[in-house]
Amino acid sequence: MNSSGVMEPNIEYAPKHYICRRATESLVLDGRVDKSFWAGADWTDDFVDIEGDLRPKPTKQTRVKMMWDDEYFYFAAELIEDQIWATLTEREAVIFYDNDFEIFIDPDGDTHQYYEFEVNALNTVWDLMLVKPYRDGGPPVNAWDINGLKTAVHIDGELNRPDADNRKWSVEVAMPWTSLRECAPEGRPPVKDEFWRVNFSRVQWRTEVKDGEYTKILNPDTGKPFPEDNWVWSPMGIINMHYPELWGYVVFADKEGPEQFEPSPDERMKWELRKLYYRERNYFAEHGEFTTDVKMLMGDESWIITPTIELTSRLFQISAPSSDGTATIYIREDGKLWKE
Repeated sequence: MNSSGVMEPNIEYAPKHYICRRATESLVLDGRVDKSFWAGADWTDDFVDIEGDLRPKPTKQTRVKMMWDDEYFYFAAELIEDQIWATLTEREAVIFYDNDFEIFIDPDGDTHQYYEFEVNALNTVWDLMLVKPYRDGGPPVNAWDINGLKTAVHIDGELNRPDADNRKWSVEVAMPWTSLRECAPEGRPPVKDEFWRVNFSRVQWRTEVKDGEYTKILNPDTGKPFPEDNWVWSPMGIINMHYPELWGYVVFADKEGPEQFEPSPDERMKWELRKLYYRERNYFAEHGEFTTDVKMLMGDESWIITPTIELTSRLFQISAPSSDGTATIYIREDGKLWKE
């Protein structure tokens, strides 16, 4: 059991959602997002700061399109950028040391067994699986690869040329279900009307031009680069992408729809159980034991769940009836959430 506390995100629970339509043609990847393949897909909302309304809006626009078919989950990202640079060329390098674009996918929404993908403007890729979030002990599985992954980057301008007319860079990604289904419900691709939990991040470093090259601006107080900006699709309320419970809902649709998405009341209940998990973890970090004092954990906020807490000295399980009363939703001390 990881006995340290966990940050509780400072955010109202309102993840973004997106209706992902079926592709009607095959994709030839060249990194361009202005072709007929993508014409039927909507753009997401523009990215916001990872902390949401607590921080200023990003200074440069980022947005994404998604599509799917029987073979692949497709992504297109457009990153408006007057400073297009990248240095990392080795697969599985820590890509976010460059400016990058990142995709996070939790197929079954239990916050365990999820995927992370990062790519820079050189089309260098890092993909990994997390057994569970770092707060719950991880670990990241770097050796895991999305077999059959296809990616392409298009640069509207010139890479690593500050004097060029730089406008944006864009990315296309095709991830095969044969790899993604590994952590999915029943080990299969999604079907119409199902959703997967997904989020995107753009890491943006402050740079200046020295001797005709981009370099990260150093903080004179520390001698290290200023912290990067993190711009995301669905805000997290915390500077940490590894809270899958806050990622957006991507709903898989076909010609018949659905045209819109309203999360079931169970989704709100899962979030309330998650808040109790944060507080139970933090209580343990302070007191060296868990508590069954539900009222104390809940404070004076309004809740829709009526939770039950079961404890041992090192384990806890919090449960509540599902919204329709036919099942029970559970969360335990390592953050795993499920319904039975």
